[in-house]
Amino acid sequence: MSHHLVIVESPTKAKTIGKFLGRGYTVLSSFGHVRDLPKSALGVDVEHEFQPKYIVPREKLKQVKTLKEAAKKADKILFATDEDREGEAISWHLAEILQVPPEKLERITFHEITKRAIEHALENPRPLDQHLVDAQQARRVLDRLVGYELSPFLWRKIQKGLSAGRVQSVAVRLVVEREREREVFKPQEYWTIEALLSKNEKNFPAKLHTKNGTRLEKLAIESKENADQILQSLNGATYRISNISQKTVRRSPPPPFSTSTLQQDANTKLGLTAKDTMRLAQKLYEGVEIPGEGSVALITYMRTDSVNLSDLFLQETTTFIRENFKDIFTLPEPRRYKTKSKGAQEAHEAIRPTDVRRHPDQLQNVLDRRLWRLYDLVWRRAVATQLPEAIFESTTVDIATNTPYAFRTAGSMIRFEGYLKVYAEKQKETLLPDLIVEDILTLVQLDSKEHVTEPPPRYSDATLVKTLEEYGIGRPSTYAPTIATIIDRGYVERDEQKKLFPGGIAKTVNDLLVEHFPNIVDYAFTANMEQKLDAVADGETPWVPVIRAFYEPFHQTLEEKEKTVARSRPDDVKTDISCDKCNSPMVIKHGRFGKFLACSNYPTCKNTKPLKDQGEGAPPEVETTNEICPTCQAPMVIKHGRFGPFLSCSRYPECKTIKNIESKIGITCPVCKKGELVEKRTRQKRTFYGCNQYPACSFALWQKPTGETCPKCNSLIVFAAKGSVRCSSKECDFEKTTNEE
Repeated sequence: MSHHLVIVESPTKAKTIGKFLGRGYTVLSSFGHVRDLPKSALGVDVEHEFQPKYIVPREKLKQVKTLKEAAKKADKILFATDEDREGEAISWHLAEILQVPPEKLERITFHEITKRAIEHALENPRPLDQHLVDAQQARRVLDRLVGYELSPFLWRKIQKGLSAGRVQSVAVRLVVEREREREVFKPQEYWTIEALLSKNEKNFPAKLHTKNGTRLEKLAIESKENADQILQSLNGATYRISNISQKTVRRSPPPPFSTSTLQQDANTKLGLTAKDTMRLAQKLYEGVEIPGEGSVALITYMRTDSVNLSDLFLQETTTFIRENFKDIFTLPEPRRYKTKSKGAQEAHEAIRPTDVRRHPDQLQNVLDRRLWRLYDLVWRRAVATQLPEAIFESTTVDIATNTPYAFRTAGSMIRFEGYLKVYAEKQKETLLPDLIVEDILTLVQLDSKEHVTEPPPRYSDATLVKTLEEYGIGRPSTYAPTIATIIDRGYVERDEQKKLFPGGIAKTVNDLLVEHFPNIVDYAFTANMEQKLDAVADGETPWVPVIRAFYEPFHQTLEEKEKTVARSRPDDVKTDISCDKCNSPMVIKHGRFGKFLACSNYPTCKNTKPLKDQGEGAPPEVETTNEICPTCQAPMVIKHGRFGPFLSCSRYPECKTIKNIESKIGITCPVCKKGELVEKRTRQKRTFYGCNQYPACSFALWQKPTGETCPKCNSLIVFAAKGSVRCSSKECDFEKTTNEE
């Protein structure tokens, strides 16, 4: 009996696939990439066709040995890595390392880890696709050349430890430019006039809409004086319905999820970062433990820019809808979608459930809460695509007065929920009383309201991913790691609403790149490079000329700029403060964790001090407290370190006692009943809320508690996404919305 070795990237995936293979198959995992460019060197021979110099990292040697031993015993070796460029490259690297002869090698691909998909893949093996391998290799080489040549330039010209990347630098530029738009934004005051009208004791609002038949623009009423003049003009006015228009509005369901739209929706609806979304989606794709079934893959491959759905899924979904909904919810023909995103090229099906019959309600008590919520989102979006349009009746009412001013109100009503039955979207029914043209209405109240224009919002994960996709920058596999990278490297931080803003030295680095290396951070240039990589993947062009066309002018520019660009250290800001060790002037420097004072006599004198953010050159004021040092009884002062403010003995360095500053939120710990919950931060700067009696009490929550307890189980209620609250217990499903949208 012949023996086949199947190699995948993930042990979880290996376990799920192993269920569907009979005797004669061994499934092993490579645990991701087994070869890569070295970390300590460029690893690309720029003199000889940009050939990469791959190595097997030390931590991979043991697994490679295991795979080699298994490969020797196998009659056939089947590479079953993911079906995109990255997966193809992993298979190619494995084949190279294992030295698999062509007659023993087979490549199998599948979009979902199900029995039928695995069987179909086994029946249709193919050779390795060298074009996909070349495209991935070109991207890897390109990014290495940019990172390893441009980053040292930044060290020499700005500050050591900085980094640059082909896609990450463009993402940083987007965040920096948005922040600058916000900084120069000048708020503008404007006013609106609203009337509360009534017919037959049924009240409804209407807004001032026109003056002398001309529509009033948003900022037309510029001041309170203008508003008061209009209110005076309307004093004693009569309100008469001059026109009523009605129309039927049909709304089609959105397409099934691609990687980009999944990250956007999960961020908007579930509050997940792009990185967390992809981590959870990976688990749902590779398999989760279901009691009585073992490891089960719940969704299809999650790195895709396609919105296509397979014929089999469409048939099964149509049957499911027919059996579980009324006939009016069954479409005469399946609804199909066409991919419109720029350069779509990855896996050729959208993200969907592997089995539409596996309703989310069946898994609510089986899956981790965040896994379940993401699966629920995918299932509902996919099923919604095969439900009818939602039908609304929209009514617009114009209200004239015996003055130059007229009002307008609008109402809407859902006549048929259609796809909204399973996939809720933001909408609010506005019901109007029965109104007739020429009706005279009663004025209940007339008010003016002040508003102020808002600056453009900071990017969220969702809006940054959407913008990158619109520009054609990056690919499905790059969005989440790009955002994670620029945060990890300190270029971008999150505010209290988890929105993105430039951190540390981002603006300085961005300005240098924009001025001297415009191609690196140019949106169109970066998108065009993606199209060239697509052409490599499609076999339309070899990869080496693509790299050469980029690298040669880039390297030449780099050599020129090395000579002409002056050293521009934003941290060398002189102060009037003297070093308390050598009496030299102190300067303000920018470190990884913000500004600090350093002796200008460095490296002879390495004295540093914390600096409060209070203006260039200003001496750091000591923040005194009422706290007493538990070691020497001296007063304690507030200092600022890499993880934020902390308490330090005022006799430092004689006494080196330090304490955390507790940010209490006024809630007693529900476990020990002695301590109080305080706001804390992890080393990755993620906020959480824990008992201040730690380690005696280890109670902690990721979300901020409201102070209220759950009506179902008495656990603490915590704030959730989009103005909602939920129970902090994973076993409890209590959740409610606290504000009107």
